[in-house]
Amino acid sequence: MPKLTDLTARAKPLLPGLMLSATIAAAASFLGAHYGAPVMLFALLLGMAFNFMHTEGPCGAGVDFAAKVVLRLGVGLLGIRIAVEDLAQIGISGAALLVGLIAATIATGFIAAPLFKRQWRFALLTGGAVAICGASAALAIAAVIPHNDKTERNTLFTVMAVTALSTIAMVIYPLLFGALGFSDVEQGFLIGATIHDVAQVVGAGFTVSDTAGETATITKLFRVAMLPVVLIIVGLVLRASGAGQGSGRVALLPWFMVLFLALVALGSVVDLPAALVDQVNTLSRICLVTAIAALGVKTSLKALAAVGPGHMAIVVIETLVLLALAMGLLLAFHPIQG
Repeated sequence: MPKLTDLTARAKPLLPGLMLSATIAAAASFLGAHYGAPVMLFALLLGMAFNFMHTEGPCGAGVDFAAKVVLRLGVGLLGIRIAVEDLAQIGISGAALLVGLIAATIATGFIAAPLFKRQWRFALLTGGAVAICGASAALAIAAVIPHNDKTERNTLFTVMAVTALSTIAMVIYPLLFGALGFSDVEQGFLIGATIHDVAQVVGAGFTVSDTAGETATITKLFRVAMLPVVLIIVGLVLRASGAGQGSGRVALLPWFMVLFLALVALGSVVDLPAALVDQVNTLSRICLVTAIAALGVKTSLKALAAVGPGHMAIVVIETLVLLALAMGLLLAFHPIQG
């Protein structure tokens, strides 16, 4: 057992960077709450303003720790939101449709990326983010794929892009689905199936009605629950192809996904107090915002500007394909009645 003094000595170099990341996250949360804008986006932009503190001074180690360990903890704690009995409300046909949409969206990324001369890592990052749960999925996928010199920059861009598109979709999609004559339940399903980030799904769903909001939330949680499945598949493919060999290789099911699944199992067999679920969910969000702030600190605006318009085009294509497929399949198969 390590002594307390040893743990203190190890933690001391991390404190400046952790405090910097946490302070930026707190400022972003304050701005998001008071101006109604995405907290993740504020955390990114504020973090990039402090990029000089990652390369100069004592903050580097703590910022790296926040961008890796705190990030993984935040993703793992997401499992507290999910219980199997809630997901069962989607039904077999609805679940099959959502799985198909996730697979098709990720495949779209791999088709579109070569057209814009981008690599498979970027295709997987953006496809997974659009298909599953936006920024959280991007961060989780980035944590398990072998890194190169562009991974952090591409991860930060993906988070920024899906957050911005989610905000736009939160306003436009309810108007679009209502104009097309979908019922409240169908609108909720489409909102949950097509908008990237959880917060924007909830916001868009409940602007339609309580029924739409509840359906949207459950549908979105099913997509979130697919995150460990996708990560396991990614790990298997990387091992089979050899791309996961060497220093970048990670466990097939990393510890934060074990935590995720354990919380899902716990919430499925035990009726957890709502206050506890809310507290763990809040802790998860704090960790994720802190991690994104740290990623912002690690990334210079110049490096982010170098991604080019092709990166954004890929994310937009994936988003539009997901939207078109979701509406088309819903009209063709009617998996959700309402």
